[in-house]
Amino acid sequence: MNKRFLKEKLIRAGFFVTALVSVLVLGMIMVFLFSQGLPIFDQVSVGRFIFGTQWYPTAEPPDFGILPLIAASVAVTAVSSLIAIPLGVTTAVYLAEIASPRMRGFFKPVVEMLAALPSVVIGFFGMVVFAPFLLEQLDLLTGLNLLNASIMLAFMSVPTICSISEDAIYSVPAELKEASLALGATHWQTIYRVIVPAALSGISTAVILGMSRAMGETMVVLMVAGGASLIPGSLFDPVRPMPASIAAEMAEAPFHSEHYYALFAIGVVLFLFTFLFNICADYIAGRHKQVGAATL
Repeated sequence: MNKRFLKEKLIRAGFFVTALVSVLVLGMIMVFLFSQGLPIFDQVSVGRFIFGTQWYPTAEPPDFGILPLIAASVAVTAVSSLIAIPLGVTTAVYLAEIASPRMRGFFKPVVEMLAALPSVVIGFFGMVVFAPFLLEQLDLLTGLNLLNASIMLAFMSVPTICSISEDAIYSVPAELKEASLALGATHWQTIYRVIVPAALSGISTAVILGMSRAMGETMVVLMVAGGASLIPGSLFDPVRPMPASIAAEMAEAPFHSEHYYALFAIGVVLFLFTFLFNICADYIAGRHKQVGAATL
């Protein structure tokens, strides 16, 4: 009994140390990010930095307005989510509840393989294949625009949303489905009235992860968004989201210069956006979980 108790204590201690290391690493990253980003506000006010519409960090005098970058990130994330969430969730429902075991065994590994595609490959596809397609079909000035970036990000997010949602739906107890069918409900009624509400917390988590990936993705938006620091007026305007600006300019910014601090400040804003988004999404997921449990 003593050996068993000691073993359990060691295992718990190991998990605690692992979690503590993760928290400490995240804390150090946050401290470094804020320490390198906040000095820019000695030169420019927070309001001018957030709501300024001109981003010319190498001009004389420089302009550090990131509103176009924020608008681009929000627009790209919103449009890609409008595409990815319905596709990912409906594909998950099909795989978990409608597809035959043979079809599920074929499509699920394919979806998971799509999630493993490097972002640079997807960006290259958007730049070399999809951009010329948009130019020819829609007669645009450039195929590198908000729409191209949103579709490529949706392509990246769908596998994450689909895989996690499918696991959540598939893990719903069979007794719930059997009870619904026994009461006379059709298979479709059982899916949208019983199974999906029971799995809504897991589906919400999948959506959170998919949208978070779209918000923080760098390589794809750097390659296919167009790179123009302008507030988008349509789906076909070139844009420059915050991660793309950091990746494109960090190597050119002199160490500890205003430009350098401004890029880290963009990272701070991006971190705060993602943090607030995750808090709201977790709250919504918790409410869905409570409502689903009460309904059942």
